[in-house]
Amino acid sequence: MQLNDKIYIAGHQGLVGSAIVRELKNQNFKNLIYKTHNELDLTNQQQVANFFAKKKPQYVFLAAAKVGGIYANNEFPADFIYNNLMIEANIIHSAYQNKIKRLLFLGSSCIYPKYAPQPIQEIYLLTSTLEPTNEPYAIAKIAGIKLCESYNRQHNTDFRSVMPTNLYGIGDNFYSKNSHVIPALIRRFHEAKINNANEVAVWGTGKAMREFLYVDDMAKACIFVISFNKNTYKNNTDPMLSHINIGTGEDITIKQLAELIKKVTRFKGKIIWNDKIPDGTLRKRLDINKISKLGWQVTTSLEDGLDKAYRWFMNNAK
Repeated sequence: MQLNDKIYIAGHQGLVGSAIVRELKNQNFKNLIYKTHNELDLTNQQQVANFFAKKKPQYVFLAAAKVGGIYANNEFPADFIYNNLMIEANIIHSAYQNKIKRLLFLGSSCIYPKYAPQPIQEIYLLTSTLEPTNEPYAIAKIAGIKLCESYNRQHNTDFRSVMPTNLYGIGDNFYSKNSHVIPALIRRFHEAKINNANEVAVWGTGKAMREFLYVDDMAKACIFVISFNKNTYKNNTDPMLSHINIGTGEDITIKQLAELIKKVTRFKGKIIWNDKIPDGTLRKRLDINKISKLGWQVTTSLEDGLDKAYRWFMNNAK
């Protein structure tokens, strides 16, 4: 990409989309396009078609999605599959119709089977059943990958897909019951500290292991993947298995994570484990050999990332 290329970031207000905007600006890209939901309904085919025909972006980051936790996925499965299918189908088709140079679709590690071998390689996609609680969302994300691959195969487009591990950082959701483990724990430890509580209760046994990637590192990975030439992408992927995992290649126990967050938030009390709450999948780590061989690597340690996330939370807490 050239610094003056017209770049559209779909989902610019979300965790990943806002990080991509930040990183593009840091790298001095000048011609960024983004619209709020009130300005452009991405589930509306005609609105998306009109937007692409008028704005003519050259590159697209497809980070827009309807997201939520286990409760939301269970309660509103139709919303999750419908909205995500419409968003990606409308954008990808309009990108093809308007002959954009390149598109990057952002998926999720939930696309992989519930009991996939560890670490999870790209080849494990569609080899077994999904986690039931977020199956509609996962199927929509799988469809996004297959949309990109199908347009590439039939129309020789250059549409690419990346699958991130668990993300956290600036702009995360710290405020609802659906927040993920890192923002939920940051808020819990912070509130315990300011309320002079003696302990913080954490769900599960702490034995489950998870991999976490700072969102600004994810943004750098997205720009890295969309930037290398078409032959490099084709030579390192398969036409019908073209997505690339993005992660750290390392995981830690939830107990270790809680201790780190306790340290970062400077909470002095005890951690109490509620082992009546199930741990969920005991391990979930992505194989990142493909992206590593291409030359990308993580630059933010977990402790540094947690510290940045906590500082942002304190400055933006409501």
